[in-house]
Amino acid sequence: MKTHAKATFALNAWDEKSYNEMNGLPKLTRASVTKSYQGDITGEGKLEYLMMYRDDGSASFIGLERVVGSVGGRSGSFVVQHSGTFKGGVATVTLLVVPGSGTGDLHGAKRGRGIYCRASRALLHHT
Repeated sequence: MKTHAKATFALNAWDEKSYNEMNGLPKLTRASVTKSYQGDITGEGKLEYLMMYRDDGSASFIGLERVVGSVGGRSGSFVVQHSGTFKGGVATVTLLVVPGSGTGDLHGAKRGRGIYCRASRALLHHT
C-alpha cells in the first residue's frame, strides 16, 4: 500500500549545546528538539541533531527522530533519519524512515522518504 502524506510541523523546543569548539575549526553542537505535526501526519517527534557550523554560518547536520502519532489514520510510531544543510537562513533536509522502526498500525511500513526545505513543511512518502 502506498501513501503520500503531507504535514506541517512546529518546533516546540530546541535545546542546543556545543560539545566541541576549537579556535579556527568548525563548531560541533548537539540539539534536542521536540516537534508537533499536523496534517496527514499527526503527533509528536523527539529529535536529536548533531551539527557542524562553518565560519560563514552555514551548517551540515544529521539526526534521528522518533515520531509517535498517526499517518493517514494509522497509529503507532516510526523513526526518521535526517541529513541536511543550513545555508542563507534555509534548511534543506532529506528524510528516510528507518526500516524496521515502525510500531502499532505502522509496524508494516517498510520504507519512507521525504524532503523539506525551510523550517515549517514536511513531506513523507511511505509504503
